[in-house]
Amino acid sequence: MTETFNRTGPLMEVTSYPAWAQQLVLDCSESKRRVVEHEIYKRMRDNTLSEKTLRIFLIGGWPVVEQFSLYMGHNLGKTRYGRHPGEDMARRWLIRNIRVELNHADYWVNWAQAHGVSLEDMNAQDIPAPFQALNDWCWHSCATESLAVSMAATNYAIEGAVGEWAAVVCSTSIYEESFPQEGRKRAMKWLKMHAQYDDEHPWEALEIICTLAGMNPSRELQNELRKAICKSYDYKYLFLQHCLECEGAPVMREQCELAET
Repeated sequence: MTETFNRTGPLMEVTSYPAWAQQLVLDCSESKRRVVEHEIYKRMRDNTLSEKTLRIFLIGGWPVVEQFSLYMGHNLGKTRYGRHPGEDMARRWLIRNIRVELNHADYWVNWAQAHGVSLEDMNAQDIPAPFQALNDWCWHSCATESLAVSMAATNYAIEGAVGEWAAVVCSTSIYEESFPQEGRKRAMKWLKMHAQYDDEHPWEALEIICTLAGMNPSRELQNELRKAICKSYDYKYLFLQHCLECEGAPVMREQCELAET
């Protein structure tokens, strides 16, 4: 029988989690770094991205933002009350946070509109096919994988990276001050919410994953978790690379091999 995990240390300290989870975080760190330290966020912070690139970033990123609550709803459907402590924890957490993600979709629309990108533009998805890959991967994970693996791919990996790159963009006031004073708060709300308040969500997701997996999960499950997390980071990296190619300037590439299925 799998030994139950019960966190005793601080939520946001990796040492509060089992040794296998600490190794998982380490194994995925390079894939995550490529995303959160990506050049596009530095250019966004410094307000040096072209409007064309910002437009395609906002349109291309919309499906994941708009459908994130649906990923969570799909995962919620995998739970049964009282069957496992991890499922009960996931059930409460997903129900509570689905409404939060619905609000975040509204904030993304406001951000896009500040750059002249309408909801109709985003829903039309008139962009190259590679921009659909991250959303397709998230749906595939939530449709075919276990609750632990699909939450690792979405709530842990995607949300964790978002909080860190949003903090990069908001680390100076340059981009914020590029908006007219009248609409500045509305335009920046999505970024500000993620940079300041979302940092606990991926840690809460990690706690749920560890509760589902236990203290000594099989090597197979550990590999599935690692591949799912790294794939989310790597698909996001490829998305960002495609965005920068719209700038028409040379783009520095780092080796990015998607985790094997």
